Amino acid sequence: MAQMNFHTTPDFEEALARFMRLRGISTKSEAVRVAVREGLERALSDTGCADFHDLVGLATRAPLAPEPRFSSHDALWE
Repeated sequence: MAQMNFHTTPDFEEALARFMRLRGISTKSEAVRVAVREGLERALSDTGCADFHDLVGLATRAPLAPEPRFSSHDALWE
């Protein structure tokens, strides 16, 4: 299985801990896998997508940050 790394906010950490308690999940990695799997299942049922290829670009429909930390994608890597 491929490894993913991402940064979280304190609010996310609290929500994840609450999710883990409610579901009886002992590790963060398993909790994230469960949440992502359920989110994908919900997205598939809501959008009627037949496979994951239909989900490409789904995240770009989210609102942009009102005050982005970087002026452009290139500035992120400078």
